[in-house]
Amino acid sequence: MTPRKKFRALLAAPGMTMAPGAYDALSARIIEAQGFEAMSAGGYAAVGSMLGQPDTGQSNMRDYADHYARICAAVNIPVYVDADTGFGGVNNVRQMIRAFEAAGVAGVFISDQVFPNRCGYMAGKQVVSTEEMLTKMKAALDARTDPDFYIVARSDAFHVEGLDRAIERCQLYMDIGCDMAKPMGADRIEDVKRVIREIPCPHMANFSNANPKGWPPFDELEKAGAAMVSYPSAALFAAVGGVTRAMATLKRDRNLDAVRQELVALQDYYGLVGLDAQNAKEDEYLAAARATMAKKGVKA
Repeated sequence: MTPRKKFRALLAAPGMTMAPGAYDALSARIIEAQGFEAMSAGGYAAVGSMLGQPDTGQSNMRDYADHYARICAAVNIPVYVDADTGFGGVNNVRQMIRAFEAAGVAGVFISDQVFPNRCGYMAGKQVVSTEEMLTKMKAALDARTDPDFYIVARSDAFHVEGLDRAIERCQLYMDIGCDMAKPMGADRIEDVKRVIREIPCPHMANFSNANPKGWPPFDELEKAGAAMVSYPSAALFAAVGGVTRAMATLKRDRNLDAVRQELVALQDYYGLVGLDAQNAKEDEYLAAARATMAKKGVKA
């Protein structure tokens, strides 16, 4: 089963799948190694890891395509990613869909914010007209070449125009053929239940560290009918915490032994990045070359 088919199957399956967020290829490998069946990769974590800056729309489509391609190449499970506002008008959206498909992602979500896009939990957001977003989503759907590629419309109207308007927008996005539409910020359990009732698609909850109000209990979300929950910044925040502690200890104690408890063992790291498999491939290619030369009586 391809990662895209797997992603669709997970959303259709009973229960709720956890999809932690990767911020780079190495964090993606860690997530996969821990047994998760899917992962996300969002702009918040991407801008933090690529630029060391907050997520306020300062990256571009090509940067994201390259970033996501490295993540997808590192793992075998589905990777669901952030496409901001589509990076421009309808022609930009079409180009983005093709680039992200080529990168190997399982699906994308596009926000109805105005450019520059902001993290959904930051203040100062504005949304484009419903007409403009419908136009963009039609372009995205038309540009798709793999029917399993999952296209999601995200509405940020909740914090601007209220939940009623956000649901109305999402219903229209579903009417034109989007695979999913979700109102960003409708995180209270009563709001989630309403969204699941009124928007005819699987629901993906969002447990972002940027959410100042926290999140409903996992079990309540699953019972309400949510199909998947994304943890878009948990790995990023864990990395910042771990590296900060290790570097602070190293600076204070001037001794690498003082930070051993923060460090992964060497063999565990090599296992994660696949050193043994890489060395085995080198030996295989070398043996094949020597066998070819031996058949012809050629000396090394």
